[in-house]
Amino acid sequence: MLLQVQVWAMWLLQESEGIAFDPRSVWNNMGILAKIVLAVLFIMSAWSIGVMIDRLIAFNAARKQSRAFAPAVAGALREGKLDEAIKIADRYNKSHLAKVVVAGLQEFKAHQMSSEISGEEIEASRRALERSEAIVHAELNRGISSLATIGSTAPFVGLFGTVVGIMNAFKSISTSKSTGLGAVAGGISEALITTAFGLLVAIPAVWMFNYFTNRIAAFDVEMGNSSSELIDYFLKRTQRVAK
Repeated sequence: MLLQVQVWAMWLLQESEGIAFDPRSVWNNMGILAKIVLAVLFIMSAWSIGVMIDRLIAFNAARKQSRAFAPAVAGALREGKLDEAIKIADRYNKSHLAKVVVAGLQEFKAHQMSSEISGEEIEASRRALERSEAIVHAELNRGISSLATIGSTAPFVGLFGTVVGIMNAFKSISTSKSTGLGAVAGGISEALITTAFGLLVAIPAVWMFNYFTNRIAAFDVEMGNSSSELIDYFLKRTQRVAK
């Protein structure tokens, strides 16, 4: 099928009065609606690329800092140094684990200085961890939904350009009173270019949306496990203090 398309394209170019493919010429010969479609697709592409780059940088930094943060904070907690653990978490400010853990540590430390019972301390820390997890999840998910929107709408924007190109092809037939390929080459080129560009914008957006969604799910699991381990640590600590 691909070979048939290539043969048809070569035939179309040969029949189009011997004019070679020139992107600038094609753009100049496009109608206003086709140009608007390409401009919209270009904006969608630029936005999706920006989101991809931003999320890749953020996720890689979160992964790298979390790998260094986990053993460092674990050592401080084993020695019972809450202040040191909080300072370590503050240093790794791009780590998703550090953002969650520091909220629980600060809440637990604040209640330790009061006369409240240990059960309330643990519950307050648990709520602080849950709030922090929700905030970090929202931060990680920033811009991801726009990739899904672009991935689902870009083909339809390209399809609109296809319809416009076909309409222009029939208009050219009516104007030139000719049914040869040369009369419809401009309209068909508009249709093919907008269709191809729409798919070119949509496919990477869908791929990266699925990739980022899976990474966020993995981050959520890591944050949930860290929260549970921290709560277990608080329970053991309060039990030791009670004894």
